Amino acid sequence: MVAGAVTRQVGNLPADLTSFVGRRRELAEIRRLLSASRLVTLTGVGGVGKTRLALRAAAEQRRAFDSVWLVDLSTVTDPALVAETVAATMGVRDEVADCPVDALEQVLSSQRTLLVLDNCEHLRDACAVLADRLLRAAPELRILATSRQSLGITGEHQMKISPLPVPEPDRPLNRRSLELYDGISLLTERAAAVLPGFTVTEDNQAAVAELCRQLDGIPLAIELAAVRLRALSVNALVERLRDRYRLLTGGSRAAVPRQQTLHALVDWSFQLLPAAERTLWTRLSIFPSHFDLDAVEAVCTGDGIERDDVLDLLDALLDKSLLLREEHGRTVRYRMLDTLREFGRKRLSGPAERRSLQRRHRDHYFLLARQADVEWFGPDQFSWLRRLNLEQANLRAAMDFCLQEPCESETGLRMALHLTDPCWLANAYYNEGRHWLDRMLWAVPEPTALRALALCADAELVLIQGDTDRGRRLLAESRVLAERLGDPEALAHTSLMAGMAEHYSGDYAKANPLLERAVEEEEAVGNLSGLLTALITLAAGVGYLGDRARATELFERALALAEAHGECAGRAWVFTIFAIHLWQGGENARALAMARESLLLARDLGDRLNIAMNVEVIAWVQAGEGRHPCAARLLAASEQIGCSVGMAPRRDKRFAEFHERCLTDLRTSLGDKALSRETRRGNRLTMNEAIEEAIGDRAERGLARAEEAVAEAEPAPPERPTSAAPAAEPSPLTRREQEIAELIAQGLSNKEIASALVISQRTVEGHVEHILDKLGFASRAQIAAWMAARGAGGRS
Repeated sequence: MVAGAVTRQVGNLPADLTSFVGRRRELAEIRRLLSASRLVTLTGVGGVGKTRLALRAAAEQRRAFDSVWLVDLSTVTDPALVAETVAATMGVRDEVADCPVDALEQVLSSQRTLLVLDNCEHLRDACAVLADRLLRAAPELRILATSRQSLGITGEHQMKISPLPVPEPDRPLNRRSLELYDGISLLTERAAAVLPGFTVTEDNQAAVAELCRQLDGIPLAIELAAVRLRALSVNALVERLRDRYRLLTGGSRAAVPRQQTLHALVDWSFQLLPAAERTLWTRLSIFPSHFDLDAVEAVCTGDGIERDDVLDLLDALLDKSLLLREEHGRTVRYRMLDTLREFGRKRLSGPAERRSLQRRHRDHYFLLARQADVEWFGPDQFSWLRRLNLEQANLRAAMDFCLQEPCESETGLRMALHLTDPCWLANAYYNEGRHWLDRMLWAVPEPTALRALALCADAELVLIQGDTDRGRRLLAESRVLAERLGDPEALAHTSLMAGMAEHYSGDYAKANPLLERAVEEEEAVGNLSGLLTALITLAAGVGYLGDRARATELFERALALAEAHGECAGRAWVFTIFAIHLWQGGENARALAMARESLLLARDLGDRLNIAMNVEVIAWVQAGEGRHPCAARLLAASEQIGCSVGMAPRRDKRFAEFHERCLTDLRTSLGDKALSRETRRGNRLTMNEAIEEAIGDRAERGLARAEEAVAEAEPAPPERPTSAAPAAEPSPLTRREQEIAELIAQGLSNKEIASALVISQRTVEGHVEHILDKLGFASRAQIAAWMAARGAGGRS
């Protein structure tokens, strides 16, 4: 029931946790390559700093793009989920049945985007296919990839990332010359962080240079070595490393490649740890991505590690830079770098230990999925949405284990069923849900009640995506199995889904009896989520057939059910469909209030399908009230929020009729020219701007700002004070438009603005047109005056 759309935003680049040292030449070269090529791949050995360099390059290029997105592929093991991961990272929801690539193409084709695909080497073919397709579809897209080898597609520019420069042997050294080497600078800065006051002196400069040479300038190796300087002098550290290399290579320093250099340092760091810390390191390697304390206590304790000792051991690994601490909202999580994770996995005692850890990992996340499913219909939906989104990589790994391990597939099918409502439906991850359910159903062909329920869940995802034929086939198989087994829960859900299928197609006479039965059956088995869905859909269908009193009664019953359990997502949908019912009956004021209340709930939940639906409903109401320009903008904004991410074209037949009727009325009232103008303005609204306008505040504020700006552009009476109020209001412009407006206020021409922002002059001209449209102005002078009225520098 819940889905969404992408919002135009800057992206998701993480903030730097430590300072970035050196790499000026590489950054300049990446900048040059991105201007000449649309795909640049940074290649090099593990630990050389490809990811950090890509992130810094992307951050420096941020102003040249509408959005910059980092997609971490290190946790993805299934090539089929590469496009899904990119879409989920960008907030693109895949309502079409084919694949999320279609949705990505639509979104990326309309904006200038830099996409950072990080850690592609294990998914090289899938990444190459996706990159090639997206680049062909989106002319303003640039991709910056990191991989241990190139993707190998036409137009790709490969850039080999070398270790940081370090002094050559026998070269005369002094403090001034050492500062020119990035490897020395990195060691000095990281050492000072753990040993305040550390500097390169005449006494230690030779040892510092030798240490960086031994580490081959590999950034990860330098950072790990710097931690050791708390306990060892530089000279002592050099000697210990030299001994370590002899042990690992038989004394042949020439035989040590750069990857072996890193391995030697990591192995030495491992051997220096107390036994419990070594054990925890190897066990933590079972997590594919970040994890929390509860997971470590559940998965990694026993056989030498007590639960009470876990937090102290984690702190010890953090202190030695072997683990990273991250904050996700109010939640603290931990993560191990890929290189250290790989090392830890190789230090597990064997397949039996790894399998045991994987099973404990699966058990922990199975219980989490089950708890989320049980508690979903209640007051904790917000927290469960956040929690399951954070655990996506771990949930995938748990289900992968179920498919790979004999006799575990049934547990995997049960886990997939638990995740359907709180994860895949709630986030509109329809393709991912189908991916796992299809694989689990293939692996578990036995005719059980579990299979009947899973078939029904799969059918629900399929029907939402508009594939009615496949949905009906899945439902038929589920129904036959449910009837043969006499399972009441499966029978109830097949009744509900069969009714939904007929309702979507517009056959309410056929749908309503099925939904009546579903209401009774879902209530009997205690499935409150299914009961709520059945009540909402039945109420709409009854209303469409003319029984308004019964429809109102059903809506009120649905609303009472949701409110009694503190449920939010379904309650928002009750408001949405109830608002349509009220609007059809001419109760515009109540319909508008209810749709706006639903819109605010949907915004807080991140339910972007409901956001799009409510914006559309409000457009219908506004059109009926004679507010035609506003209705046209909202209708276009709703379309943009939905269709730009590949939503199926109005799977509900009646909604499609209402949309076309409203569009026809607007064309008659406004005329083609005015309708086209308002449609363009609506298409340019971000999701948050569309919500503001639908709620009713934005249009009034925007009109007041425009009037004040026009007044400022004219000679003002001497006694009129400059008002500071407009500067306190949010700008109606996007971030890029705000930047361009600032430069216009500074007197720059379009050509000069294009040069300053590293974009084409044609793009600048388009943005200027958008600014004039949004503000209702006719000249650049009015833009400049409006910016001046907002405060010094034109910033809000």
